[in-house]
Amino acid sequence: MKAIINLYNHSSLIIRILIGMIIGASIGMIYKSAVVIPLFGTLFVGALKAIAPILVFVLVVSALAQGSEKMDSKFGTVIALYMLSTLLAAVVAVVGSFILPQDMVFAEEYVAESVPQGVGEVLISVLTKMVANPIDAMINANYIGILLWAVILGLALKRIASDETRRMLQDASDAVSQAVRWIINLAPFGIMGLVYSTVSTNGLEIFTKYGRLLALLVGCMLAVALVVDPLIAFIYLKRNPYPLVFRCLRESGITAFFTRSSAANIPVNMALCEKLGLDKDMYSVSIPLGATINMDGAAITITVMTLCAAHTLGIAVDVPSAILLSVMATLAACGASGVAGGSLLLIPMACSLFGIPNEIAMQVVGVGFIIGVVQDSVETMINSSGDVMFAATAEYHQWIKEGRADELPTWLGGKKKLEI
Repeated sequence: MKAIINLYNHSSLIIRILIGMIIGASIGMIYKSAVVIPLFGTLFVGALKAIAPILVFVLVVSALAQGSEKMDSKFGTVIALYMLSTLLAAVVAVVGSFILPQDMVFAEEYVAESVPQGVGEVLISVLTKMVANPIDAMINANYIGILLWAVILGLALKRIASDETRRMLQDASDAVSQAVRWIINLAPFGIMGLVYSTVSTNGLEIFTKYGRLLALLVGCMLAVALVVDPLIAFIYLKRNPYPLVFRCLRESGITAFFTRSSAANIPVNMALCEKLGLDKDMYSVSIPLGATINMDGAAITITVMTLCAAHTLGIAVDVPSAILLSVMATLAACGASGVAGGSLLLIPMACSLFGIPNEIAMQVVGVGFIIGVVQDSVETMINSSGDVMFAATAEYHQWIKEGRADELPTWLGGKKKLEI
């Protein structure tokens, strides 16, 4: 048994995940009544969601309390990259919807408890979340609130904490990080359970009834992940960005695809940043921030679904309105929840721009949930992998400016050997 455990621990995590995917899909096609297998997926996602708020809070507080000034010049670059990428994603969605306009069939009304009706309401919601009770924020995975209170507490500790307190915070950060590594090591079992649940409970209907709409959504997302985002990285780094892009998609995107939660994937991204040799003081803040505001997939979903509804109703959308929609989708996406389906309830807000009544808009949301098995998975994949890619781009860009290009990985033209 010890030999088997050692073999498991020392083999590639990606290979283990692929094996788990194959096993889960195979069993899901053959036997659809298993109880234990889907439990693995539930436990895995539950563990990630449980540890992620604690991880974010402890890492951000510890990073700021250490008093490092190294991230000051890089942090603005990260925010700019996140926002630029999200805006361009909305623009890609507009262009795609103009070239390949889609229709949808409005069936019975889909009813939701609460949806934002305008950008102002979204901003008010964001501000309210920022000042939420910190304990409540951690319980409810309110990452905006967690980040704000962690920053406030971290800056306060930076001014008054003793060396012993700083060492204690570092030890707490290391302990939580170790717990995260243990959870991630069990990812193959969790992915197996998640794949089984998807294959055994969802047929192929979504590919037939809404296949073209789904293809447009996924096509726009892949265009952003494989063309737009790499182009942004190339402009900043003046180097071939695809080794970085593919590594982020492989090591962050795969798990995000199945967990369908940017928040749950934060620990995975933290581990990948460490492998990429990034500054912990930097990524311990930028990765949680990315899970909140780097929402390329959400911007695409909001834009495409809104324009699809407008086209179905015969509403003409001119270029200025499309530009305004792109900006609105960018701001709305930043307020999207970091959990599965978080972007869909923001669609009615965007629909209101074209006078589409809420009753119709909620039917669009209903369609979104139908195709969400694939749409939300791909959306989260590009959102989460982009968090790491732009965090790395900002830091590597700073290294180049400081004449430290030799410290870049070999696959970016440097001399530092990091496995690809």
